[in-house]
Amino acid sequence: MIVAGLGFRGGCAADDIVRLVQAAQVQAGCVVGSLAAPDWKQGAPGLHDAADRLGLPIAFIDAAALIAVQPRCPTRSDLAERETGVASVAEGAALAASDGRLLLARIAGSGVTCALAGP
Repeated sequence: MIVAGLGFRGGCAADDIVRLVQAAQVQAGCVVGSLAAPDWKQGAPGLHDAADRLGLPIAFIDAAALIAVQPRCPTRSDLAERETGVASVAEGAALAASDGRLLLARIAGSGVTCALAGP
């Protein structure tokens, strides 16, 4: 299954998440089967609304799993690392949830990043 890993700012709107996941699917030429986000974003209403609109489940990834896959992430953000402890949130979430390979490196939208991983 192809997983869309997400990183986003607090208060990110569902529209922005949906738009970026759809753009990622088009860019990679694939269909996403689930979303993945860091477990510290479990209470984000925009994420849950986006998942409902896309009809996709969400996997919440703990910090240890995100840290474990960081060496496999080609894109790094110093800001993300300072704020979250991981330099690649979207790529890390996608890789950790899929246990596969990166299919689309991080792309960015309005307050949200998305990466795709899968078999």
